[in-house]
Amino acid sequence: MKLIIAVVQDQDVPVVLDKLMDEKIRATKLASTGGFLKQGNTTLLIGVSENMVDIVIDIIRKACYSKEQMITPVVGDLSRSVPDFIPQPVPIKIGGATIFVVDVDRFEKV
Repeated sequence: MKLIIAVVQDQDVPVVLDKLMDEKIRATKLASTGGFLKQGNTTLLIGVSENMVDIVIDIIRKACYSKEQMITPVVGDLSRSVPDFIPQPVPIKIGGATIFVVDVDRFEKV
């Protein structure tokens, strides 16, 4: 038995969950927050047999691709009413997923 822990962007979660349900794969959904942009994301806990791991990862990979987003960096002293200069928006990559696969010694459903 394996536990797949997948950290997914909020906008990708409905597609991932729908595809998992199509394959009769259950998941536990936990709300979480990302670090860099402090955007919402979801952590999915998915328990599967070893032969299902690649199927689950493929579902996540197809639904959670990287996207480009424009952000305006914050620079200088934020307490000043007039900034030293006005920064230009810069493109950054967001999205995708972070996946961990760990062994499960014991699993019980009660």
